Amino acid sequence: AVARTANLIFIVLDVLKPLGHKKIIEKELEGFGIRLNKTPPNIIFKKKDKGGVNMQTMVPQSELDLELVKTILAEYRIHNADIVLRCDATSDEFIDVVEGNRTYIPCIYLLNKIDQISIEELDIICKIPHCVPISAHHKWNYDSLLEKMWDYLKLVRIYTKPKGQLPDYEAPVVLQTDRCTVEDFCNKIHRTIVKELKYALVWGSSVKHQPQRVGKEHVLEDEDVVQIVKKV
Repeated sequence: AVARTANLIFIVLDVLKPLGHKKIIEKELEGFGIRLNKTPPNIIFKKKDKGGVNMQTMVPQSELDLELVKTILAEYRIHNADIVLRCDATSDEFIDVVEGNRTYIPCIYLLNKIDQISIEELDIICKIPHCVPISAHHKWNYDSLLEKMWDYLKLVRIYTKPKGQLPDYEAPVVLQTDRCTVEDFCNKIHRTIVKELKYALVWGSSVKHQPQRVGKEHVLEDEDVVQIVKKV
């Protein structure tokens, strides 16, 4: 229940036997409706009162057809529905959509005790997707873990710069990648700022010139520096 509300899941595995433990934990989480490192399938499913089962396929299907879809829906006593398949979906993915209670959460596998294996073994282990090798005892590779965590949470750090002062690199304003315009930045600090905004000066990878004057719609990128200029 706690895992279902998480934004990111860490699974700590013993690097000496990672795959066996990985499968056991994944199966346990799957049973609770948690899908790790997956995106919701692009399927539109709507129940209706009458008209039978209508299915549209936007891409060729390698597994699902109308008869199989009807069989699956019959298990849920659903006999009237509109379905649009916008991806090559599997039966399990279609069942997830019908159930409607699945949670899709990013996950990082922490392969601990790397101080007990060779460099050659470490190279092989690192090929496991979504993994970060660490040593909790020696505190090895924590920087890579922090970087990956930041990336999987889809967060960006925006630094403030008061006029005539150096940027404040100690306390960044943290935004999500899908909501990181100058307006979002202003609202994160205080709701009234955007009403007083004349323009913003931005230093960083989101602009061509250093600094560059931008409006509230400008999309910021990680580690940009922003100075707000208010209306007089």
